[in-house]
Amino acid sequence: MRTPRTPSPQWRALALGLAGLTAASGSQAQVTFYEHDGFRGRSYTTTIPVPDLQRRGFNDRASSAVVTSDRWLICEDSRFEGRCTVLRPGQYPSLAAMGLNDRVSSVRSIGRRAQVDDDRYAPHPEVVGDFRRRDSERLFEAPVSSARAVFGAPAQRCWMEREQVSESRGDARVPGAILGAVIGGILGHQVGAGSGRDIATVGGVVAGAAVGSNIGRNQDGSRQVTRDVQRCADGPRPATPAYWDVTYRFRGQEHQVQLMAAPGPTITVNRLGEPRA
Repeated sequence: MRTPRTPSPQWRALALGLAGLTAASGSQAQVTFYEHDGFRGRSYTTTIPVPDLQRRGFNDRASSAVVTSDRWLICEDSRFEGRCTVLRPGQYPSLAAMGLNDRVSSVRSIGRRAQVDDDRYAPHPEVVGDFRRRDSERLFEAPVSSARAVFGAPAQRCWMEREQVSESRGDARVPGAILGAVIGGILGHQVGAGSGRDIATVGGVVAGAAVGSNIGRNQDGSRQVTRDVQRCADGPRPATPAYWDVTYRFRGQEHQVQLMAAPGPTITVNRLGEPRA
């Protein structure tokens, strides 16, 4: 979606004020987008601001992302306009949760000193970690001792139901009595003529009040009223794990890491035991 929209004043100030801060954050800022959920399909990586992904052949294609370092502002329109959100470092297997699946048109990193309101951030990434191999880094294979699949919370669905409840005694009869008095007065006013009609009206009010006081009344004096009540229930759990908690040993020490996919019998690590991909 490349047609620019009018952004909010907060987003315009943030976007325009990022150029100097981005340069100050260094060249390590990096984000990689994938054209399918779960980091599948064609990818596009950038370490610099991109005001229009159309020129990179990746406009409205991003469905998942990995933020290697720093924070990144992603927007649905070119030139950092339209609806935007901020990604923290970590792995985002789906951009649908933030309403930007196949809708990202411009991106730029945010300097570490830039202030961002909490409501501007995307939901926290499911997995955080920078597993890239560094230059000239020697790698080793560490045996996996345990791997545990972690599933997300079940989706909750809610609906409204109409139910009858009983009001307590006391004023429960008053509304019915008032309604009965009005009905009785109308009926009484239609009986007789002249002064007789007035007498009939008074009699109708009294009788109507007596009848109305019993409308909707239970034996204990309470009355039934109808109200809307919200009900909620948990849906089925996701079929696939959100991530894997993995434990491995290297040089006599135990390490833990979170991975997006099930590990094999070993994990590639550096000399410090840090995972590498």
